[in-house]
Amino acid sequence: MQEYVALAQHSTMGLGGTARYLTDLTDVDKLPELLAWAQEHDIPVIMIGSGSNIIWKDEGFPGLVIVNKLLGFEVEDDGEDSIVTVASGEPWDSVVERCCDLGLSGIAELSLIPGTTGATPVQNVGAYGREIADVLVSLTAYDLQSGKMVELDPEECGFNYRTSRFRATDRGRFFITEMSMQLSKSRPAPPYYQPVSEYFAEHEIIKPSVQDLRMAVVAIRSAKLPDPAVVANNGSFFGNPIITKDAFTKITAAPGIKHWVLDDGTVKVSAAWLIEAAGFKDYHDKESGMATWPSQPLVFINEAAKNTADLLRFKQKIVDAVQAKFGIELQQEPELLPV
Repeated sequence: MQEYVALAQHSTMGLGGTARYLTDLTDVDKLPELLAWAQEHDIPVIMIGSGSNIIWKDEGFPGLVIVNKLLGFEVEDDGEDSIVTVASGEPWDSVVERCCDLGLSGIAELSLIPGTTGATPVQNVGAYGREIADVLVSLTAYDLQSGKMVELDPEECGFNYRTSRFRATDRGRFFITEMSMQLSKSRPAPPYYQPVSEYFAEHEIIKPSVQDLRMAVVAIRSAKLPDPAVVANNGSFFGNPIITKDAFTKITAAPGIKHWVLDDGTVKVSAAWLIEAAGFKDYHDKESGMATWPSQPLVFINEAAKNTADLLRFKQKIVDAVQAKFGIELQQEPELLPV
């Protein structure tokens, strides 16, 4: 148990205050003991992973931060598919790599997404047409409300675009300890997102394997996005807004706006396109010390910010500019903690 720990080292943005207490969790059986200790001391408790999707407030956290270091990876044959069960502290991209090496399709599109496995269902992580909700079979979590371990199926997770019950109605209630996914032994099948198709064409890959698909996604993401281990960032800072068709037709100041019409008739608009069109491509803000990544304005990088207040001022500047120009309000993806 550590005391007065700088939370900046537990966020890939490198900002935030101090945690009163912090400890690693390597044994799931120790979790109830830690929670009982926090209750005895009448302090709040939170469990985190690698901090790739976390922004800590400057005032810090007055309770106990549990850093998830739970490890485990098991594969069970299920006919044409395999069930892969993974402990929530496993680094996500390592899980994707191991599954692809086994020839299992279903999550290669989610390659190179930073963070731990347990964080992926919280925001229903997705990329290139795939999301965790597509493959999740079940997850196990400690329910703070009942004080027991529970197993939840996908329908009980409340999945939606880049969200779930774990970051909405039941935010902070569940500590996810492991999850199981159903992955296919078959080759990945088209259609692929345009950048992936272009990669295959450029490299003359006619019948891509799951390893080919992972290689394509890794190459595309590496060319566009900074490594959080090298450049302080939280990945995509905003989700792509989803608006009604009527609202989309009213956006007259945006010829050529990048968008996708969804099955239910709503329209998903590219947040990166909106930010760039509002004048924030490769934008360096001397006032806050924040900037947008040159090849992807959706990614905020910390160049010289001194505190989280600097980041939030920069964020609001972009939100206000997009709202004024297009009438669309961008929604932040990384969690601002404590709630």
